[in-house]
Amino acid sequence: MTAARPGSIPVRLLLSTVAILAGVALIATPLSPQQTALVTGLGLVFSGVALLLREGRETAMIGERALRVSRVFGIAVIVFGAAAAVLPSAGAVWTAFLVAAGLIAHGVHSLVRAFLVPSTHRAADVLAALAGIVLGSLAFTWPVLTLTAFRFAVGAWFVFFGLRALFALLLHRRSAAARTTETPSRPRHWLRTIGAAVSLVLALGLAYGSGKALGGAPLPGPDAFYTAPTDVPDEPGRLLRSEPLDTGVPSGAQAWKILYTTTHPDGSAAISSGTILAPSKRGADPLPLLTVAHGTTGVVAKCAPSLSATPFADGAGTAMAEMVTQHGWVAVTSDYVGLGTAGTHPYLVGEAEARNVLDASRAAGEFSQLSVTTDTVIWGHSQGGQGSLWTGQFAKQYAPEFTVKGIAAFAPAADLYGLAESDKSEVGGKTVSAYIASTWDRLYPELELEQHLTPGSAGGVERIHDLCFDGRDALSAILFGSQVPNQVFPDSLLDGPFGDRLKAQEPKGPFPAPVLVAQGLADPLVKPRLQHDWVEGRCKAGEQIDYRTFPGLGHVDLVAADSPLTPQIVQWTLDRWDGAAATPNCDALPK
Repeated sequence: MTAARPGSIPVRLLLSTVAILAGVALIATPLSPQQTALVTGLGLVFSGVALLLREGRETAMIGERALRVSRVFGIAVIVFGAAAAVLPSAGAVWTAFLVAAGLIAHGVHSLVRAFLVPSTHRAADVLAALAGIVLGSLAFTWPVLTLTAFRFAVGAWFVFFGLRALFALLLHRRSAAARTTETPSRPRHWLRTIGAAVSLVLALGLAYGSGKALGGAPLPGPDAFYTAPTDVPDEPGRLLRSEPLDTGVPSGAQAWKILYTTTHPDGSAAISSGTILAPSKRGADPLPLLTVAHGTTGVVAKCAPSLSATPFADGAGTAMAEMVTQHGWVAVTSDYVGLGTAGTHPYLVGEAEARNVLDASRAAGEFSQLSVTTDTVIWGHSQGGQGSLWTGQFAKQYAPEFTVKGIAAFAPAADLYGLAESDKSEVGGKTVSAYIASTWDRLYPELELEQHLTPGSAGGVERIHDLCFDGRDALSAILFGSQVPNQVFPDSLLDGPFGDRLKAQEPKGPFPAPVLVAQGLADPLVKPRLQHDWVEGRCKAGEQIDYRTFPGLGHVDLVAADSPLTPQIVQWTLDRWDGAAATPNCDALPK
């Protein structure tokens, strides 16, 4: 190896120092996304220059042709880094692409050099190069996190690269002849190899964790039970088949899956599945009926609650179990069309949900092992909260044989347009918007939603569509939502016919029975202000609503087992059944 040119030592010292400072800035300084892009880009530029300076000393070893190949990747590091630094406001996806490409180019350059240049540190160099390539690949996978959480990993990589270069420079004391014949000390050699190995292990660990987090969980698909029989009655609400359900059934209860007929909003026939939960001990008298609209579980067939390992945990599951096992009620839940059964799930389409829910209760009336009343109380959380309100207001028109004695909605998505507007830039809002985009594009093809999504969001929408909002799949859906760089629906869509469709899903009444609306004041998805405004609007329209707020509770906390709502909703339901006077508070709504 030839001696370093004296003039290159100060430059290399400067470049190493800059790489270390860039890494420290990324790790320790609170930077905006634009500042992060600038620092990362400059760090890549200086790292690329350092690579080219190192190549200039090794021409005799690797030859001109090999040098040109290696130099291409060194120049690429500089180009990608410069682009990221010059265009810090280009957007998360574009900036992450530049950073990822720069890291991969750096890793490839180091890998090529490790095999071309004779060195006792080849193993360490190969391991460090592979770590850089893995880290760059992860930056492609997490475009938004690349400029937030992943900046720490990139910063650590800059520090590692700078320290390694600085360490090599400070040890460069002897002539080329002396270094050629010298055997490096074994401790220093192994220390470098161990450090590179640790960096690769950490990068691979991040890659493995990323794959597990984004991969979701294997869920069972619908079996033959969910397939429509050859001869299907025309009437909605007819029970087609039933099957005992043993998974996730509360102690003291029995459960069954059911398949029944229902209708689409256009009146065409449809098939849906659902569940029945009943007390194990029951007499001959008809049992009180609890009609349940479930919350968001996804939009594809495998996401049906009846297929879940916890089919009765959705929403106020603890309260529902108490109603069944301690008070002798029967709870009926529809999966909705498209969950379990064939067809497109009408996600957050109020009338469609109401038809499915009411027809599930009709089918329960045909179930030979039980006798249930046609008096019912309706419950629902989140999507199901919107569904319960729609079921209540639609019952007299669609299923007049039922008498609705109460309607309870927990954090309902009542003002769907308001939620789309207020949540459009948030992770939860993007996930819900992805479900809407992928289903409404099929339900309302005239809207051409998927052709008018914001740039960079189509891939996330496609991935989220296939994930259930249940268990580990829910985490994957949220993580993919976090990587959608912008709001899913542009404002031009919200201001047009699509916005009108969203507004049409607002349940406005009239409601045939007392209504309870419960809202957690720490809910990040269904905003408390929007809920208050919706309740206030219904009160001004003459509806009598019992509005209850719960400080400190989020969207899921509201219906958790230990939530103060749990005993309240049980007592409120029993009061409705006993004919107790309603307790509206429109004159003094809580904030």
